[in-house]
Amino acid sequence: SNYKISSGMSNYDIANALDVSYMTVTRWLNGTVDHVQGETAKKLSNLMGYDIQSLLNNSAQPFVKPILGYAKAGYNMFLDTNYLGEQQLTYTDYCKGDYFLKVRGNSMVDAGICDGGMVYVKKCNQVDNNQIAIVRIGDEVTIKRYIKRRGGILLKAENINIEDRFYTKDEIKSLPIEIIGKVLYYMIDLK
Repeated sequence: SNYKISSGMSNYDIANALDVSYMTVTRWLNGTVDHVQGETAKKLSNLMGYDIQSLLNNSAQPFVKPILGYAKAGYNMFLDTNYLGEQQLTYTDYCKGDYFLKVRGNSMVDAGICDGGMVYVKKCNQVDNNQIAIVRIGDEVTIKRYIKRRGGILLKAENINIEDRFYTKDEIKSLPIEIIGKVLYYMIDLK
């Protein structure tokens, strides 16, 4: 009931979103049904942002991932690893990624990643060519489009005023440069 009120969805909207009947939603809300199974439970958990089974047995916890600190959408800045709290997300997104980073700088604005927002990151050490990645350059961490080139890599800014940087294979080893995650999506931080 609380989700229905806060979301502004009607019983019909919820039924359509979950591919169940209007009467099924009505039974959930009036308490005559106290369990939800299978794919419907997954869809309902994703819609509400809570594990529906734990909600029904009064032990619900929201799906959250940590906000680990700041990443720089620029260069020559160090990773700030201060724990900044948690961000609630859907069950589907919870399963896809590992953590959030707050964004400082505007080198990725043309990709929709702006100063003050957050990126949701999947921990990894490889990304596909041309993906937006979290890259460690020595002690510095940056958000850039990662492009493999003959003889090295190009870290491409998505801002015409910010210079792209090419690193040779020798620089990749000596600095070192490593991918520490791929950006799944950007969101505005409403806190």
